[in-house]
Amino acid sequence: MPKPKTRKKAVYTPPQKSQEVKISPRWLAPTMVVSWIIGILWIAIYYVAPQAPLIGTLSNWNLLIGFVFIIFGVVLSTRWR
Repeated sequence: MPKPKTRKKAVYTPPQKSQEVKISPRWLAPTMVVSWIIGILWIAIYYVAPQAPLIGTLSNWNLLIGFVFIIFGVVLSTRWR
């Protein structure tokens, strides 16, 4: 009768996960929310008063500026624990 095949390698055991709880920096959540608010307000002000000082000279670049603030807030939200 043939011999049963034996494993040559040990069975894989995953490494132990650390029990350390990751905590966000204190500045992260307020910066994230303020970034969202600035982005939304920037776009809203551009639509309500397109001839306002500073905003009127940038024309459609105002949309890009507002969305950059919003996207920055979203990127920060990925680091929030």
